Formats: sequence, C-alpha cells, structure tokens
Amino acid sequence: QVQLVESGGGLVQPGGSLRLSCAASGSIFSIVTMGWYRQAPGKQRELVALITSGGSTNYVDSVKDRFTISRDNAKNTVYLQMNSLKPEDTAVYYCNALTRSGLSLINSWGQGTQVTVSS
Repeated sequence: QVQLVESGGGLVQPGGSLRLSCAASGSIFSIVTMGWYRQAPGKQRELVALITSGGSTNYVDSVKDRFTISRDNAKNTVYLQMNSLKPEDTAVYYCNALTRSGLSLINSWGQGTQVTVSS
C-alpha cells in the first residue's frame, strides 16, 4: 500500500494560483496512476487530474488549460499547479494513488487539503 501526504492548500483570490503537492511512500513501485480529486460541500467527489506511470495526463473539462498535473519521480511527488483559480474551484482536494497488488487494484487516499478561492 501507498501512504500519501498532501500540502499546499490555502486561501487565494480569484485569478490567483496555488500548487498542491502529494508525497508518496510505501509500495511506490506498484503505482499505476496518481491523481487529484476534489469534493465541494454538498457535492460528490470528482476527478480533477490524472497522471499515469507512463506520464500520460487527463483532466476534467472544467480545469483544462488552467491546471497542470506533473510528477517528480526522484522525490516520489505529484504536483497540481492551479492557475486562474475560480470560486467554483473551492473544495477539499485529495491525492489518490491506484496501486497494483497481485491481480487487484487498490486505492489509497491522502488526508485532503482545503482550497478556498474567494475575494
């Protein structure tokens, strides 16, 4: 299993930027994908961005051209650079890792970090 520790959330004005970090430890060799999800009050958790072990990325339409997911393999860390932030981006952001264990796939989650976009 993988342990995930997030950092980088906070309060930012509309149009501002934040960078979230997610440091992974444990069975990192078995990671298939890593991603960022978010959950706003009263809403379901949604996938924001995903990066595969091969480096392919995918984004929800609402953040395309504003958010960038990247990774530093040497530091076992995944980042989410968020630019041009909007009030509707306000949510708790969770880091996720999908790891392979034999024939099974296991989801691991970070503790979440609050992002608030407000003037």
